[in-house]
Amino acid sequence: MKITKKYLLLFFFLVPAMKISAQNEVGPDGNILFGGLLILVVIVALFFIFRKKETKDKPLFKIEKLNIELGKNRLYFPDYLVLNIKNTGNCDIDVDRPLMVFDRFWMKRKFRLKGTENRTFYPLYMVKGYNHTLNIDLNHFYSYDKKLKNYPKVKITIFNVKGKRLGSKTVYLRKTLIKY
Repeated sequence: MKITKKYLLLFFFLVPAMKISAQNEVGPDGNILFGGLLILVVIVALFFIFRKKETKDKPLFKIEKLNIELGKNRLYFPDYLVLNIKNTGNCDIDVDRPLMVFDRFWMKRKFRLKGTENRTFYPLYMVKGYNHTLNIDLNHFYSYDKKLKNYPKVKITIFNVKGKRLGSKTVYLRKTLIKY
């Protein structure tokens, strides 16, 4: 038994020393590294040159960005909200139905907006620079549920068709002691 323990102890001490002594290897020459780097730069440059000739209008990086404005007709207890969406990104976006959330501290009521006046707008294809305005009548929601008049805050969140959140805006419908 003592002999195997000695060999194991000797093995554990010599293996790290062998790895240290193996550091005497010579790396590649400088001209080989320079040549490889030059070939890589030429390939990347050719990629950009041929890409520009094929697609001049398509950007290299797609940035999906929306500018969202949410207004109301009165300061307190408004009758309708005006949602204004502008595509400020560099590519076209498919906007899914907006999510409207009535918020009251711990209680939330969520609604998906389809359109207005029995017209369905969503999903909406927005070209870059396109502006979309939606008038939201709150009396329609209040007639559905009378308790919604006690909810002080409304938040509208915009998603694209794939489910990525693009932005949100919040508006207060009545006075609150604490803005949460």
